[in-house]
Amino acid sequence: MSKQTAKVVRFHQTGGPEVLQIEELPLPEPGPGEVRLRIKAIGLNRAEVMFREGHYLIDPTLPSGLGYEASGIVEALGEGVDRSWLGKTVSTIPAFAINQYGVYGEAALVPVSAVAEYPASLSPEEGTSIWMQYMTAYGALIRIANITKGDYVVITAASSSVGIAAIEMVKAEGGVSIAATRTSAKKAELQALGADHVIVTDEEDLVERVKEITGGKGARIVFDPIGGKGLEALAAAAAHHGIIIEYGALATDRTPYPLFTALAKQLTIRGYTLFEIFEDPERMAKARQYVFDHVASGDFKPRIDKVFPLAQIVEAHRYMESNQQIGKIVVTP
Repeated sequence: MSKQTAKVVRFHQTGGPEVLQIEELPLPEPGPGEVRLRIKAIGLNRAEVMFREGHYLIDPTLPSGLGYEASGIVEALGEGVDRSWLGKTVSTIPAFAINQYGVYGEAALVPVSAVAEYPASLSPEEGTSIWMQYMTAYGALIRIANITKGDYVVITAASSSVGIAAIEMVKAEGGVSIAATRTSAKKAELQALGADHVIVTDEEDLVERVKEITGGKGARIVFDPIGGKGLEALAAAAAHHGIIIEYGALATDRTPYPLFTALAKQLTIRGYTLFEIFEDPERMAKARQYVFDHVASGDFKPRIDKVFPLAQIVEAHRYMESNQQIGKIVVTP
């Protein structure tokens, strides 16, 4: 074990942002199949807020680190790792259990299978902001829904990094994006980011507006990380034989299954997480290539909302919980 140390963010109990602590810990040595990154930038995700609160799919083992996405330089290799990785600039694909690995800090261990080089044109802040958002959208829109030219796609929580990635992906594939956002505060920005239509759900009737936009047909694809009672409206807004992809559970209320609408329209309502891409190496390779190529060509450009220093990790989590952001919140050591 090296005598050097690194600042790492951990929490010793679940709760609000204030449970996050910056601790000075010995620099970890990578085990078999692992690499150690010297972190340049960290991308925040809603999943990490839920994990910190104890409301995520996986429970934290306390004291726990956290974090799925970081960019940095490979500075140490574990047994069995190809020597060519040493010194490379990479970012992490979130293809690991959050309670086993965490990237909030100045250095982090990650499996070599979860690192990838990103296009050299990107800054470290942009490099950390591509895999989670674009691969999440890819798995839903390309792999599951098989989006084709002319498809109408409803995107809820549209100002999140995944929502913006979906808007860009729908455009790249020739579809028509219908972005849903609660207030008009983000409407102009979503239009500027390429949304074909924006529905402000606090002021407009989502179902009526989708009918109007689609000429009464409804949307073939719905991409939603919220769930809750809103699923009934999304089912009403979906087209006959439409597919609703639920990729999160941000709603705190129960999610009623819209049985009659599903029967009448023969809907598919599908639960999805990014882990189904990572379970299959071939799927993972295809997704990675798709994202890399579209980022390199400029079709996809990660939008950074705000950058915080590591010392302000508590404030960064508070800001994420405020839902003010449009795009990615990034932290730099």
